[in-house]
Amino acid sequence: MKKRVLYSEANYAAIVRKQGYFIDKTSYIAKLERVENPVFLRPRRFGKSLLCSILRYYYDRNYAEQFAELFEHTWIGQQPTGQQNQYLVLFLNFSTIATGPTIQEIEKSFKRQCNHILDSLRHEYAPLLNDLATFSVETPVADNLSILLEHIRSRRLPQVYVIIDEYDNFANQLIVGHKDQLYQQLTADDSFFKSFFKTLKEGRETGAIANIFITGVLPILIDELASGFNIATFITLRPQFEQMLGFTQSEVDQLLDEVYSDYAIDPATRAEVDAVLKNHYNGYHFVNPNGEALYNSTSLIYFLDQFTANRTIPKRLIDANLKTDLSWVRRLTASNPALTKEFVERLTLHNTIGYDEKYLLEEFDMHQFFDKGFFPISFFYLGMLTQQDNFYLRLPNLSMREIFVEYFNQIYEIDVSTRYAEMMQAFVNQPNLEALFAGYWREYIGQFPEAIFSQVNENFYRSTFFELCSRYLSSWFTWNVERSYPSGKSDLEFVGKYHEKFAGLRWVIEFKYFSNNELRKFNTAIESFPLQPEDTVQIVGYVEGLRREYPEAQIAQYVIYCFGNQGFRVYAL
Repeated sequence: MKKRVLYSEANYAAIVRKQGYFIDKTSYIAKLERVENPVFLRPRRFGKSLLCSILRYYYDRNYAEQFAELFEHTWIGQQPTGQQNQYLVLFLNFSTIATGPTIQEIEKSFKRQCNHILDSLRHEYAPLLNDLATFSVETPVADNLSILLEHIRSRRLPQVYVIIDEYDNFANQLIVGHKDQLYQQLTADDSFFKSFFKTLKEGRETGAIANIFITGVLPILIDELASGFNIATFITLRPQFEQMLGFTQSEVDQLLDEVYSDYAIDPATRAEVDAVLKNHYNGYHFVNPNGEALYNSTSLIYFLDQFTANRTIPKRLIDANLKTDLSWVRRLTASNPALTKEFVERLTLHNTIGYDEKYLLEEFDMHQFFDKGFFPISFFYLGMLTQQDNFYLRLPNLSMREIFVEYFNQIYEIDVSTRYAEMMQAFVNQPNLEALFAGYWREYIGQFPEAIFSQVNENFYRSTFFELCSRYLSSWFTWNVERSYPSGKSDLEFVGKYHEKFAGLRWVIEFKYFSNNELRKFNTAIESFPLQPEDTVQIVGYVEGLRREYPEAQIAQYVIYCFGNQGFRVYAL
């Protein structure tokens, strides 16, 4: 039976019953059982909620009769741990907790959601909990939870397995909204929130709770809770759990094999599709910068949802939900516009930023969240940056590059929407790289203040030219940035989509930058600036590698010299 691509489906049972594609990560259940109260952090849209759902169905005693249906095709179904379907499961998702104007309003939302779930357990686990009184929505959650746990302990009922998804969601909204007083009230020793976690700790100590699994995005709140919940084990940066979420290359290959077979897609398109996926969704290193990179799983499923429907590469490759992450940049940097500009400029111009590795591993607090030195760490946990090595973080893929160039354009108030239709239409009618770049230089580069050109480099021109072209030409092209060859990495490549009018076209472009001062040393006009021999050797090496991979492709090669804000020269080789 043909499987389905179920984009944004986080209910594990629904994926199984709807015959959805599924990458089996269930072997990690056995690893998690060896950890007390694990806390696992990953960026938004990386599959945390699905992992929580898998744990729920695995441990919940109410699904014992469905174990074969749900797990027989998985690693854990064939090698169960012995704890399957042994527990009462308390599943809480804090992403829907509202952040009102007062701590009382926040607690009211917390009570409404959590007490409703606690009360529903009486029905879910009847007759074990039949003699429990109804939990009032007005009672503190910690009190109701304490009653439940004592009932379980005193009657020696099956233990509770606690799952908390997005534990820090509403607290993070307070942090980035600069609602410091509310945040301090939330994390005070006598707060309703800390009391709730203290009760969880007590439940572990009495044995009423078997284990507690917590997911979230940022490490700040769990550190704030340490005085009341000092039993958490932070596994986010442990090598054995790095690949628990996100897809490895072999997992993506396996998934694509199934998709191509199920949907009878022409295998000749596979190499091009593989390259698009790798460029836009791969590149994440959470623990080992020298280890295997991971794909953003939800973004990849977003692509496959459209790809299987139309058998074509989608026009827009960035999940719109991912772009909402840009709001974090605005919120985090709102109090310091100069820092915002410096941070975004650094990543747009250089695609690297230094970081202090100890900040990944040691204590966190809300006050350092807005410090300049902690910015890279914040965006690492938010999934916008990844480890390049032990000293630098970088943007992980083209999707994030596009997002940061967009913000860079906003900071400088650069118009990217109203002045480009004519030049782009001309290019589609008759592709001419020199004319296209001339339009980019005139309409885009011409908007920047002269001061920016004391900072720009090759990456600036490569990234901004790519982002502008992707806005208008993505119906016909995809792009490679820094594609690896035996002789090095190319700067930028245009790739005609296999299902559009420029199929088979591949342009390899090498950018070279000279400042205004460097240009003067050559003592020559821009229009007569000579092609440098070493640049020819460099790009020819890339093209040789490309011809071996795509012998039928229509390959063209270019060197583009950019001279500060003075002008440019395009050489077609």
